[in-house]
Amino acid sequence: MAGTPKSNRPHIAIFGRRNVGKSSLINAITSQNLSIVSDTPGTTTDPVEKAMELLPFGPVVLIDTAGLDDEGELGRLRTKRSVDILHKTDIAILVVDGEVDPGDRQMMEKLDTLGIPFILVFNKCDTESFSEKTCRKLEGLPVSSESGEGVAQLKERLLDILKDWAETAAHSLTAGLVTPGGLAVLVVPIDSEAPAGRLILPQVQVIRDILDNDALCIVMKERELGHGLRLLGRNPDIVITDSQAFLKVAADVPDDVSMTSFSILFARQKGDLATLATGARAIEHLQDGDTVLISEACTHHAVGDDIGTVKIPRLLRQFTGKQLHFRYAKGKYFEMEDDAALVIHCGGCMLNRQAMISRINQSRGRQVPMTNYGMAIAFTLGLFERALRPFELS
Repeated sequence: MAGTPKSNRPHIAIFGRRNVGKSSLINAITSQNLSIVSDTPGTTTDPVEKAMELLPFGPVVLIDTAGLDDEGELGRLRTKRSVDILHKTDIAILVVDGEVDPGDRQMMEKLDTLGIPFILVFNKCDTESFSEKTCRKLEGLPVSSESGEGVAQLKERLLDILKDWAETAAHSLTAGLVTPGGLAVLVVPIDSEAPAGRLILPQVQVIRDILDNDALCIVMKERELGHGLRLLGRNPDIVITDSQAFLKVAADVPDDVSMTSFSILFARQKGDLATLATGARAIEHLQDGDTVLISEACTHHAVGDDIGTVKIPRLLRQFTGKQLHFRYAKGKYFEMEDDAALVIHCGGCMLNRQAMISRINQSRGRQVPMTNYGMAIAFTLGLFERALRPFELS
């Protein structure tokens, strides 16, 4: 992993009607030809994400979206995809051309409702369609992506919002768990799901986080854990394990040593630890015929003993003794199931925090409890309280 993962970058999305100059504005902001520009309406069909550096802030994700006024059956699907991007948007730029129409105002209301900071940009301010009166009334920013007028001011305003984002965003995975100079032991199973020659993203991110916190980490497989702990000659501050190795790790780690999983660390960083913990407790209330939605944010190829489609359903059936139905959803778009009794989500390492919080809120809005893989596994194995002990949950 050479660069900052997309999930750790603020997501800046550009919205607006067709042909208002969204793509050309992205090119002007970045001084690069990142997006295709054309006078033909509807050139941008699906949301296009580009990870890049926006100096002097640093790594960001820019998202170019299709026009909000796209027409026809396919156009409505494109528009829905653009609106879906709101669920992962940290900062929005709403681009208008001339007067603000009802669709623009509706988008402004959505952004306000979701609490997403946004900049209203009146593009093509050097043309006759520009309304200085409307721009001033709505506290918009006049810009011309063609001539460059106002682009510097737009970048300054964007950087101010990014500074606020950086101050409030949840960053550290191991905050409060490993102090500077402390020691963490990471347990990393190497099985059929582990990619050859490398570690998976959550493991890499936790290692980097520990190093950033000026602490030490030792990485070992679960089969070597007992021997490794004896070699240390001291107890580590915490043992962090892949959830699938919980039983073996719990047997080898003394009860007075903190223990949790990578997935639970991500539940705290990306989502709402208390809410997901409550969702895990809902497992014991599942009844015959209930539907459990298992959702993954990425689309990796499922292996024979896949955690989402095989291992977790097996654990739930064994724990509850109930005849449960399972549905599976993968990918960057999340759709709640109307008849779901429980949602079990992956750790969310591929999602930014805004996207994970949105999924939790959608589940809460349907009054469906949600938990994640690590918490569900710990609960069904009787290790739930121990896995949550390192965190101060009221």
